[in-house]
This record gives sequence, C-alpha cells and structure tokens, in this order.
Amino acid sequence: MPTTSQQAGEPSLAALVGGIINDAKDILLKEFTMAKLEIQEELRQTKAAVVSMGIGIGIAAAGGMLLILMLVHLLQALTELPLWGCYGIVGGIFVLLGLIFFFTGKKTAEEIEVVPQETVETLKENAKWIKEQTTSNGA
Repeated sequence: MPTTSQQAGEPSLAALVGGIINDAKDILLKEFTMAKLEIQEELRQTKAAVVSMGIGIGIAAAGGMLLILMLVHLLQALTELPLWGCYGIVGGIFVLLGLIFFFTGKKTAEEIEVVPQETVETLKENAKWIKEQTTSNGA
C-alpha cells in the first residue's frame, strides 16, 4: 500500500518530459525575446548615431566650403600662383583628407555588431540542449 500512495504522488515520466519541454520552450522564447530587444536597442543606438553624424556633416560641410574658399584666396594672395592653380592645390588636399576619413569610417562601421555574438551563442546552446533533452527522453 505505501508504494501505491508514493506512486500516486509522483509525476509520471510523460508529465516530467512534458514539463521539461514546456520549460525549454519558455526559456527559448525568453531568449528570442531578449535577442530581439538587444537588436532593437542596437538599431536605436545606430540610428541616433547616424542622425547626429548627418547633422554634424551638414553643418561642417557648410563651414568647410567657406573655409576652403578662404584658403584658396589666401594661397593666391601669398603666392603668385593663378587662382585656378590655388583651387587645384586646396581641392587635392581636401580630396586626400576626405578619402582618409571615409576609409576610417568604413572600417569602424564594419566592426558594428547588429546581433551580439554572445546572444547568438546562448541561443545555439539552448537549442542544442533542448534537442538533446527531447531526443534522449523520447528514446
């Protein structure tokens, strides 16, 4: 008789497997939700950075154009070069500087992680664990 009452109080194997699968499903859903939120936060930060950079570039471009004109005329006043030659020299210098900044920015942009690697690894581990649990308990 005591064994019958103990068996009645213990959950069955099917209930245990079902509980494990439900828990695994809940964990996986929470991991996907967390990954989605992390991605959204990264995108928000990227958007804010791009907007700020765009405004800064626009303002700097307007001021830069005026400074370039000033440099061209200053170079012409200090030397006996023709005005077109001064424009060529100053323009060439700014093209080189622009290319340097462009490639530096491109390299930095390539390092941005849209999906954090840690989150991807955690999701892979959870999926592997769930697969192992369901295949080992089902066999």
